[in-house]
Amino acid sequence: MAKFTPLAENFRSLPHNNTISRGPVFNASVLKLHLLHSPPSRRRLNFRVFCSIQEKETAPKSERVAGVLTGLRVNELEQLSSEGETGPQSGSGEVAFDWKSLPWKNIPDRYKLIGTTSLAFVICNMDKVNLSIAIIPMSHQFGWNSSVAGLVQSSFFWGYALSQLPGGWLAKIFGGRKVLKFGVLTWSVATALVPMLAGLLPGLILSRILVGIGEGVSPSAATDLIARSIPLSERSRAVAFVFGGLSVGSVTGLLFAPPLIQNFGWESVFYMFGILGLAWFLGFQYFEDQKASFTAESVSLSPPGSTTQTWNTTLNELGGSLKEVPWKAFFQSRAVWAMIYTHFCGSWGHYTCLSWLPTYFSEELNLNLAEAAWVSILPPLASIFVTSIAAQFADHLIANGVEVTMVRKICQSIAFLAPAICMTLSSLDLGLPPWEMVGILTSGLALSSFALSGLYCTHQDMSPEYASILLGITNTVGAVPGIVGVALTGYLLDSTHSWSMSLFAPSIFFYLTGTVVWLMFASSKPQTFSKRD
Repeated sequence: MAKFTPLAENFRSLPHNNTISRGPVFNASVLKLHLLHSPPSRRRLNFRVFCSIQEKETAPKSERVAGVLTGLRVNELEQLSSEGETGPQSGSGEVAFDWKSLPWKNIPDRYKLIGTTSLAFVICNMDKVNLSIAIIPMSHQFGWNSSVAGLVQSSFFWGYALSQLPGGWLAKIFGGRKVLKFGVLTWSVATALVPMLAGLLPGLILSRILVGIGEGVSPSAATDLIARSIPLSERSRAVAFVFGGLSVGSVTGLLFAPPLIQNFGWESVFYMFGILGLAWFLGFQYFEDQKASFTAESVSLSPPGSTTQTWNTTLNELGGSLKEVPWKAFFQSRAVWAMIYTHFCGSWGHYTCLSWLPTYFSEELNLNLAEAAWVSILPPLASIFVTSIAAQFADHLIANGVEVTMVRKICQSIAFLAPAICMTLSSLDLGLPPWEMVGILTSGLALSSFALSGLYCTHQDMSPEYASILLGITNTVGAVPGIVGVALTGYLLDSTHSWSMSLFAPSIFFYLTGTVVWLMFASSKPQTFSKRD
């Protein structure tokens, strides 16, 4: 929008109010408003227009025709001058609000998108861990035994496992942004419905399955967003920031769930956390509709022709797109199989510890529910700190010329060997005080966050086009430990009465074998799978 400097003798012809008399520089839209509301005898003004060469060159073609002075049309002023007796022809005196004046408009769109996605992941894990705390008062109220309580908790992973591949496929077809919105809306509504369905066990299980479905499509959606929007030099930090929201969500959920339950009842946890998700959805939708956020460019890293389609895509087109996915080429790649097994190994240690560590801390330290929940916050809290270090470390190596595959192998090896060593120390009878054992386990589990700069970046490195589908494949297998591993840990604990044999030994085995497979077969080299199918 052009700026104008009026001559001194013409400055008196304008009303002297606070809006336009603060200095010699004028805004064209404000000037038009004053011309419309001034008497005809005072509308003739002479202006000396100063315009830079760059401004002339960058002006749209529609504003380069005769009679136009870089944003302000001379004909418009003449028309305004001729409207003295008839008045303005339309309500053009209104000045529209300029969204670009808002401070957050200067933030690159990809950063705003990544920040919003990370916030969605915070809410995601809050809705995941809330049941692990609320299940105790719920069991007392409804008379559930351990088997029923375990069934309710594991039902989340049924939906989580089933939605991985569909989520990856939908993210590729419709784009990660739309799939993420659908996921957040689904799990938030299902979470808010838990108190209403808790008295009916099938309904409660169905609601938890829906929570799993909503959260299951989200990792693939986020992977698609990162692959399409973030350049390689920033990818480790983007993945760490987005998926690091899971650790923040675990901390937040474990921090607020106990006091909410103690003061307002277990129902309040599901209502409050569900409302947070609905607020995220409405806020995301509002800013998207108003074009105040998430409206401009997206740096597409996909090959030409892999554009995002709309929700109006026909069923035939969807079926055709599903057939176009090079499934055979995926499973012929040793690097893909390395990702699958590595994801399974990492999920075994993560899900079993997430489910059983509160019980382990309670029995080992004789803590009550609130105290055990507070101690359980330590691993995810430390993970937030480690995640930022790992991301900077990985991107620094890549920026200094280290091969991407080597960086991913280093980070993933740290993510597996660190918890394996710490669990081994916890299993041995070293005579350490219980709180030192907690410190050792916390350190190991926190260092496992290096996987966000290892395994979780490899999908995008290998194929930005199919990154969401590849994550869907590996995450489907990675959800199996949530169903099998958690139940098997309880069975082994009942059989052996040993935490070392039931919880730590299986995790150590998978961490070590996963490290070997990853070092031997993992690769981050870009692959065009479609040409191999």
